[in-house]
Amino acid sequence: MKRNVHAPDVHSRSYVHSRVVFLLACLLLITNGFSQQPLVLTGLDVIAANGFAEFTGRRIGLITNQTGVDARGRHIADLFAGAPGVKLVALYAPEHGIRGQQEAGAKIAGGKDKHTGVPVYSLYGKTRKPTAAMLKGVDALVFDIQDVGVRFYTYISTMSLAMEAAAENRVAFYVLDRPNPIGGTMVEGPVLNPSNKSFVGIQPIALRHGMTVGELATMFNEEGWLARGARCELHVIKMAGAVKNKSGWRRNMLFEDTGLRWVPPSPNMPRPSTALLYSGTGLLEATTFSEGRGTDDPFERVGAPWASADDLTSRLRNFVPSLWLRPTDFIPLSKPGKAAAPKFKGAVCHGLLIEVVDAHTFPSVAFGVHLLTALQALYPRRLGLRKADLTRLAGQAWLAELLLSGAAPETIVARCEQEAAQFRKLRDKYLLYAESPE
Repeated sequence: MKRNVHAPDVHSRSYVHSRVVFLLACLLLITNGFSQQPLVLTGLDVIAANGFAEFTGRRIGLITNQTGVDARGRHIADLFAGAPGVKLVALYAPEHGIRGQQEAGAKIAGGKDKHTGVPVYSLYGKTRKPTAAMLKGVDALVFDIQDVGVRFYTYISTMSLAMEAAAENRVAFYVLDRPNPIGGTMVEGPVLNPSNKSFVGIQPIALRHGMTVGELATMFNEEGWLARGARCELHVIKMAGAVKNKSGWRRNMLFEDTGLRWVPPSPNMPRPSTALLYSGTGLLEATTFSEGRGTDDPFERVGAPWASADDLTSRLRNFVPSLWLRPTDFIPLSKPGKAAAPKFKGAVCHGLLIEVVDAHTFPSVAFGVHLLTALQALYPRRLGLRKADLTRLAGQAWLAELLLSGAAPETIVARCEQEAAQFRKLRDKYLLYAESPE
């Protein structure tokens, strides 16, 4: 099926659309104040500015959560429910739920959305792929969720499975694009080996992929990666500029450069800085070392009762100039909805508070490799690195094998870079945004 990627000037009404977007930007300026004016309109903002014309006369199913809001903070379900000529018939909940209040791994129940009265189907329970019964009466599935730019964050897996369901049931699939919060220029391996496919790694992409969800959806569809090589009727609603004559999202933008408000995509992703470190410190999930769950700084504060901040700092201080490592002590606590049973609950942990000085150049996966090699060298017995779990997260068995063999971090990072280089060549043809203003 021919790729159908929609830019903001859908239905050839570019002039009218540009005026509507400009007026929306003016309204946002008045509503939010000058200091809060966004530079980027998300795909949701674009279709709202266009009066939801793409969906007139259609029955809509939304795959979304608490991040599916426009620049004025209005939830997508409420906007679709109130759009004239549009019928919202179903909501589909990913991990953490429609309102994002469930902690990682918690099963999501179905029911009804209390705000709209629309049925909610769980995509993180008995099934993770919409069934034919769930899609009955739906003309178009719309995906609008803020991703964090890391392969093992499960929302892109939900998107991939939903695209398969759309293809199988002849339902159009729309992606309302949003920024990659950790930028669209840096790519870091490993690249997933298909033999290690799981819900935390569903397609053969780099661990830090540097793509938006719209770009990923296009790649999944065009590369024939959906089940049995199926292709869905895909429409990507691109981001646009919120200010007249200014481009929208650019690849060299981090989230704080967009002017958009951060809505935590999950309970342990409180800030964009958390997302930046996540592709590296998230690998600690495969060890006994605390990744900071049970604190206010998950994935930015790491440690264990048996660790030494001085020893870790000594091994890591020369890794990269864009990093500031501060010794820290912390006590992980049970936080309902965030971390009910964190590692070392109630115990004093010694470790590091990690602050990135130059986020635009920070190689987060490479830092994670250096951290893991330091821990393996210092605490080989206590670290308890689980090969199967690390393989699932990294997407390649060789990462755990090299770590356990005592390989130098530079050796491991070089192999990651080899795989990232190959992935960059593939992804080039699917990039929808430029690095700098046109």
